[in-house]
Amino acid sequence: MNLDNIYIILDRPEESRNIGAACRAMANNAIHNLRIVGKREDFDDERVRILAIHAAYIWDNAQFFNSITEASADCVICAATTRRRGKKRKGKLLYPEEFSENAAKIDNGKIAVVFGNERTGLTDSEVDECTLAVTIPSCDDFASLNLSHAVQIMCYHLFRTQNKAKTGYTPVTLARLDNTVNVICDDLKTIGFFSVTGRPEMEKFWKGLLSRASISEGEAKYIEKIFTKAAGLASKKETKK
Repeated sequence: MNLDNIYIILDRPEESRNIGAACRAMANNAIHNLRIVGKREDFDDERVRILAIHAAYIWDNAQFFNSITEASADCVICAATTRRRGKKRKGKLLYPEEFSENAAKIDNGKIAVVFGNERTGLTDSEVDECTLAVTIPSCDDFASLNLSHAVQIMCYHLFRTQNKAKTGYTPVTLARLDNTVNVICDDLKTIGFFSVTGRPEMEKFWKGLLSRASISEGEAKYIEKIFTKAAGLASKKETKK
């Protein structure tokens, strides 16, 4: 894992000082790429710099996007941080150390870690834009973490595991993965595997599964070839009838 490939995404942050504190937390752990869902002009530059101190360069170089999907399109993994569990929250939630161990296996490819709004956290639909979810254990009586504290914990675990197992290949980006998912679902539809209404859930399933698997370009093409060939064989068999 290369820490230069770690991208911290702050989704709709409200407090400018929290952005500054998050920048400092990132710099503490040699992570420098910040992306924000929002507009730069919506934040108080001076307040950001007060808490960023010598890490203000991270704020200066921050990129701004309209959605989590846009901010993570060139990444190979997009991890939502959430303390709430539920059917729409990816089922299994990884702990920071588990996520970091998985991320450490990727030599190349950008990895996104997403943090929600200070008051509301990530909504179900925002979690749905990510491919997996991570939870930071905390006391039930006071479970909510300050935004910068959550960033610090996640960055620390990534920093500690940066030199562990490497795979030696670059997983496909989430944008590229969409193509494979579309091929799979188009072929499944061709053989009548599901109705039109069942496709969205099927797409979410395959994108989450393949993203966690961190497949290579060659593997993506091979999977596409398998499903396309299977659909073709099924169509021929149906024609013979």
